Amino acid sequence: MKIKKPVFNIYNTVRTRIAESVTNSVCLTAAMLIVLTAGAFMPDVSEGVEARREVLPDGLRVIVSERHNLPIVKLEMIVAASRLDEPAAKAGLSHLVAEMLLEGTKEHTSKEIIEEIEFMGASLEVNSEADYTSIRLSALKKDFGRAFEIFAGCVMHPAFTESELSQKKELILGALRQEEESPDFVANRAFISEVYGNSPYGRLSTGTPKTINTIKRQDLVNFHHERYVPSNSILAVAGDITYDEIAALLDKHMGNWKEGHVKERGALKPEKYLTKKNVTLIDRDITQANIILGTTGIKRDNPDYYTISVMNYILGGGGFASRMVKTIRDDMGLAYDVHSHFLAYKYGGDFRVTTQTKNEFAKTTITEILKQIKIMKETLVKDEELSDAKSYLTGSFPRRLDTTDKVVTFIAQTEFYGLGLDYDKRYIGYINGITKEDVKRVALKYLNDTNYQLVIVGSKSKINAAQDVK
Repeated sequence: MKIKKPVFNIYNTVRTRIAESVTNSVCLTAAMLIVLTAGAFMPDVSEGVEARREVLPDGLRVIVSERHNLPIVKLEMIVAASRLDEPAAKAGLSHLVAEMLLEGTKEHTSKEIIEEIEFMGASLEVNSEADYTSIRLSALKKDFGRAFEIFAGCVMHPAFTESELSQKKELILGALRQEEESPDFVANRAFISEVYGNSPYGRLSTGTPKTINTIKRQDLVNFHHERYVPSNSILAVAGDITYDEIAALLDKHMGNWKEGHVKERGALKPEKYLTKKNVTLIDRDITQANIILGTTGIKRDNPDYYTISVMNYILGGGGFASRMVKTIRDDMGLAYDVHSHFLAYKYGGDFRVTTQTKNEFAKTTITEILKQIKIMKETLVKDEELSDAKSYLTGSFPRRLDTTDKVVTFIAQTEFYGLGLDYDKRYIGYINGITKEDVKRVALKYLNDTNYQLVIVGSKSKINAAQDVK
């Protein structure tokens, strides 16, 4: 079984959306892991996800998808607590609270929690995302009751000890110093700052050394009291368990979870994000220039989300099939990899093209990126491109549901973003109904080849981008 510890990621907002999550694992019983992992695959994804949804009297939303093919249960709780909910002067507070959830409760130390989770061959981890914090639990059916009790203690009664907090802050500060050596990290930090301005999306979830050092234990206690309450949370469960069994565990271990008054999130208006053209060149003595070019994007509930997915697949999101890879990589040999992304959050988002190229090729690469964006706006895509994009997006969709792990995340996120329990059944229709004219319409509306944010981290003397890209 896998043993997972809290995932620490400096700018997980970007990385988790692009590349899912990163976890550490330790094998306890390798044979059991192989059996359970293989068996965790869904028996028939064509049936979709059947789940029961209930809203409890305390406001907690519970969604349970029964899967009795294997004796394992997966759980994910989403709490609407993120950098959106913290003051700018204490940036990193939400991330610190998430990181501290598993570092001891009023009944158990961090060491005791880890040891017992390991002994059961279970896993427990916390991730801090752009819009929320998620706590994930996985355990065998026979151990799930005890594992759930530990999980409940971590969610409801974290100790936030001064000693653990001090160690965690030092760990984060050390990681920040280390990340300063990464051109990718530096470029991303500059890009989100330029695109989102003063919005919480424009800063690192970890905060900065200055803001981290202002955070005290009482700040964590207050934040937890205000945000970690039933009415601000979603509990998704999938596996060998019934709704009634989950309800009984909730009543036994979380029945006294105190309701609280959740402070409304402030309005985050995308129109106030920066939209004028801006070029940022950060001088680093490196051979490869790291380039991010983009602008504001869309919220997750934007009705154009699906058409944009098709358009972006053709432009730069489709890997080897995309126009940018075909031209910039295959035809021109300028970069090993180039991708475009729409990152859609609950209250905003951004569009970005990312690549690395030799410093001397930066100007040519940027020019070609802008050229491809312009072409996408001005001409209809080809029938074959549209067909291939639809085939990939609809054909790959079942893979998002082919394990119990993916199912539990899927139902948690569809609930959080208000997509509906039948979202998996409607998605194919959304994609197949898109036309070439639809693709051109959203390209004109959401792509911008004149007013954009351009960040380059590379050797200034070789790039001379201040002249090249004006």
